[in-house]
Amino acid sequence: MRWIPSCCLGGAWQMAIDAWLLERLAAAADPAASIVPAAAFRLYRWSRPTLSLGWHQQRLEPHWWDLVRQGRIDLVRRPSGGRAVLHGADLTYALVLPGLGGRRSEIYDRALRWLVEAFAALGQPLRSGRQAASPQRSSCFATGTVADLVHEGGAKRVGSAQLWRAGHLLQHGSIQLDPSPDLWREVFDADPPTLEPLPLAGAELEAHLRRSALRWLAPLAGVNPGPARLSQIRPGEDRREGWFQELPLSAAELAGIAPTLARYRPAGSVSAVTSPELTMPRAT
Repeated sequence: MRWIPSCCLGGAWQMAIDAWLLERLAAAADPAASIVPAAAFRLYRWSRPTLSLGWHQQRLEPHWWDLVRQGRIDLVRRPSGGRAVLHGADLTYALVLPGLGGRRSEIYDRALRWLVEAFAALGQPLRSGRQAASPQRSSCFATGTVADLVHEGGAKRVGSAQLWRAGHLLQHGSIQLDPSPDLWREVFDADPPTLEPLPLAGAELEAHLRRSALRWLAPLAGVNPGPARLSQIRPGEDRREGWFQELPLSAAELAGIAPTLARYRPAGSVSAVTSPELTMPRAT
């Protein structure tokens, strides 16, 4: 599994990178391909408040365009499904995994286990949502389905969505940390979920989540070090084990991703897309 270091970029870049990782894994399934297949995991943040829309989401509130023109938010379309998510005060994760069998609810359960473990260790247990998806809601965080993780009181902490290519999976999602009540109300005309503050923040939180991912994601990536070995893994062992490798995106890879940025800009969007100048700045 490839670990891509944290980065803070504009929405079109973040979505294009996620989609490119999935397309690369799917292309590697071709016997004639020279690409080395690799599962991938990354955590990232957004350089500006950004509203991401599900790929097939047709209901766009008229005032969202007003907020874009006023410079309050950017607008981007995700390659995955679901409803609108407000980013900027969250941490986003992305998993790219080889073909997984099972029902949709089972796959979400397996792919979210690392987050359940990580939040339990922080004293904030999470469980899968139990509501049905609502086509009448424009906000992803208005309901908690099997794709989501909620606290016992019902507050939704994590909203996730999927995209499949050639039997391979991209699952990415928003881990809400401290959403701005004022901006949330401007966008959704509703209050954000009421979330308890976490005992960790910034780089410490990301390191904690990465350790949980290291323990739980190996089997999903097609690696089976064995239950006893997984229980003994300590921070820093990923490089020695060789199945969880830190590998930033190269300048050549970013150059290949850049031409796809336009796919993720909604028609009529006036938001700017900032070039990373073929480097990946790390979050601080």
